[in-house]
Amino acid sequence: MKVEEKLGRNVFKVDKEGHIRINHEICRVKCKPKFCLFVCPAKVYSLDRNGDVLPNSDGCLECGACVLACIEEALSWHYPKAGFGVQYRFS
Repeated sequence: MKVEEKLGRNVFKVDKEGHIRINHEICRVKCKPKFCLFVCPAKVYSLDRNGDVLPNSDGCLECGACVLACIEEALSWHYPKAGFGVQYRFS
């Protein structure tokens, strides 16, 4: 079974609050390369029509790569509340 097929079997329990926060003031001014758009294996981040980064934590794999890549510290990430987040079927 390919990795993509295994990831497709994961279960996501989405919290309405979300566990990813972006400080848009810092992101607009300091984050020119916007690394979070490129390092996230789940493609959680996108740009809106104004160029602001928007997270969609519904498919977050909780790997933390985005936090490590955000050198300007515009992004904060916390594990989802108990009972929410990703449940891996094939670790």
